[in-house]
Amino acid sequence: MLDSASLTSVAGLSVTLADGVLSVTIDRPESLNSLTTSVLAGIADAMEHAATDPRVKVVRLGGAGRGFSSGAGMSADDVADRGPDTDIILEANRAVRSIVALPRPVVAVVQGPAAGVGVSLALACDLVLASEKAFFMLAFTKMGLMPDGGASALVAAAIGRTRAMRMALLAERLPAADALAAGLISAVYPADDFEAEVEKVVSGLLSGPAVAFAKTKDAINAATLTELEAALQRELQGQSALLKSHDFIEGATAFQQRRTPNFTDS
Repeated sequence: MLDSASLTSVAGLSVTLADGVLSVTIDRPESLNSLTTSVLAGIADAMEHAATDPRVKVVRLGGAGRGFSSGAGMSADDVADRGPDTDIILEANRAVRSIVALPRPVVAVVQGPAAGVGVSLALACDLVLASEKAFFMLAFTKMGLMPDGGASALVAAAIGRTRAMRMALLAERLPAADALAAGLISAVYPADDFEAEVEKVVSGLLSGPAVAFAKTKDAINAATLTELEAALQRELQGQSALLKSHDFIEGATAFQQRRTPNFTDS
């Protein structure tokens, strides 16, 4: 069981429990909360433990500083450490599965950018609350990669095939207001009122019927995320090949050098 008096031992992740709310915060603000294998594993561990801890009534998933998450780290050190290894995809998949399966409401708190697998984590949550300053972006193809973390199912389930294709293929920023209009997220609030509005939602969930919430969440996910597991497997297979490609190395290098990549389809 989670101990509210202790902090997680995972660098770059803060996990606290207070008054029934488990706060899981990606704490790497210097990189807009980019995700590492260990941070994703820590998120999955926290969610899996929360599922069996009766003290947890609501989970709040967020990021420190001005963003939710910029996705998997793409710095030179991140790419060199990761290489063609698929561990980060496996841990991202575990994190998404654990959020979806958790029999408690999970609220994504998105005050700024959410990109790449950061979008997957947010959309795996039951409610996605965004500041007017937030935006959502599937930036994978800019690196010669494909969406992962279940994004191919989670985005399409929320906004349909046509809009999902546009997000994935064009890698455009989707401002919070447009994301709300498309049905991608649950609510948008003025930046100055954001934390107060989030607290109102969390408080309402805390005082609600936990058993009814759990059964409602299970029923809606079962009806709408029928392709999630298959999507995770397809993404793992496809991304594993792309991570070994010349185009990924070129895309990552171009990102680091702030230039347009020259893809050769190899």
